[in-house]
Parts: sequence; C-alpha cells; structure tokens
Amino acid sequence: MAYCSVRHRKLTELGGNSNQALALADGIAKIKEMAAVKVDRTYKNGKKRKGVDQTVEIAMHLGIDPKHADQMVRGTISLPKGLGKSRTVVAFCEGDHAAAAIEAGAIEAGGDELVKKIEGGWLDFDVAVAHPSMMGKVGRLGRVLGPQGKMPSPKGGTVTSDVAAAVKEFAAGRIEFRNDAGGNIHLPVGKVSFPEGDLMENISAVIATIVRMKPSAAKGQYVKRICLSATQTASVTVDAAA
Repeated sequence: MAYCSVRHRKLTELGGNSNQALALADGIAKIKEMAAVKVDRTYKNGKKRKGVDQTVEIAMHLGIDPKHADQMVRGTISLPKGLGKSRTVVAFCEGDHAAAAIEAGAIEAGGDELVKKIEGGWLDFDVAVAHPSMMGKVGRLGRVLGPQGKMPSPKGGTVTSDVAAAVKEFAAGRIEFRNDAGGNIHLPVGKVSFPEGDLMENISAVIATIVRMKPSAAKGQYVKRICLSATQTASVTVDAAA
C-alpha cells in the first residue's frame, strides 16, 4: 500500500469532492483552509518545519483545439493586486536602452555579452524582454529560453521598443500566459497570505481577460473548468459565475 503522509491525509479530508464547483469566495476560503494545515512535526535532526507563504494558482481548461493556430490563447496581464513579490527581469538591448532598462529594474541588460552568458547556462531570471533590433541575436537562444517559457515574443509583450517600460511592468508583476497542448492555462494569482478580497480581484481579472480573448474559431463551451490550488494543497473547482 502506498504511503500517505499525515499532511496529505488531512488535505484530502479537507479537500472533499474536487469535482464539485464552489462559489469563488468559497473556493478561496477552502484553499486558505488547506494551506493552513500543519503537521506539528519536526525533522529527524530536531529542527522545526518552517511554514511557507504558498502561491495560489488558477488553472482554466478551455474548449479550444491547440493544434490550430487560430485557436491559441496568449497574452499578458497585470494583476490589480500584484503577485506579492517582484520578478527578476533581463533585457536584450544596447546603448541608452540598456541604461534605461537597468534604471527601470533589470538585473542584466546588454547584447552579445548577455546572449553568451545565457548560452553558457545562466538562467537566474524570471522574464526576458528584448528590443526588436536584438531579435536577430536573441533568436539563437530559442532552444534554451523556449522550454523555460522565457523566450521574448511580440505577442507576449516582451519584444518592444519601449524596453524600460516593459521591464518596469514585468518586474512589478505583469505576467505572460499561453495555453498548453491540452488547452489549459495556468497562472499564479497571488499568495495565500493575501486578503480574500485581493485574491478574488486578481482571479476575477484573469478570468475576465481569458474570456475576453475567446478565439472566434473556438466553437461550443469555451471555459470548461476552473480550478484553484496553492503550492502544497489539493485543487478545488470553482464556478466563477456563482
């Protein structure tokens, strides 16, 4: 029989029926309740387990066919209540643009030297933005940045002539999203420590944005299921209209 930790058993009991859709406010409350579960145990060396401020995430299953380019859902959003932390940004640009990017909050900005650094394996950043003039050089990083979800793109708002503004927005919490091969979109929407009202505002903004971006080629039910979860919890299904 597979081993189940004490914490897992407690979360399973609290989670209930994950297929039963809850009102958004009730779903947020349930996630907070599960995230608050503590096992009251110590490590073998006697040290107490530290709690973490878990990230709350939303997953939306959409009625789209990802195999067709005209049904892709992709874009960016600035959450009204932020993400609870700043994000690290690098900028592919040169000259005055590089200086402005550093001033706006980029941890690295440059051209050939930054490309070589990343080719060498450095990936300690969350978002990469680029000036259009740099894409000829940045293009060869596709195999490195693509799988990481960090490749600059015009559709994602990370290729722009106003690099400094993009750096400032992404560092403050603007996030890029796109559907996966299963027609799902996953996004962080804040921290468990956020007030319920702040989480609800962020989640509602995400749902409204995705709904507004429904591809004209998508037929039938568009939003099929919405789930919420935290880093260390089970998921709950929510009904945004409830």
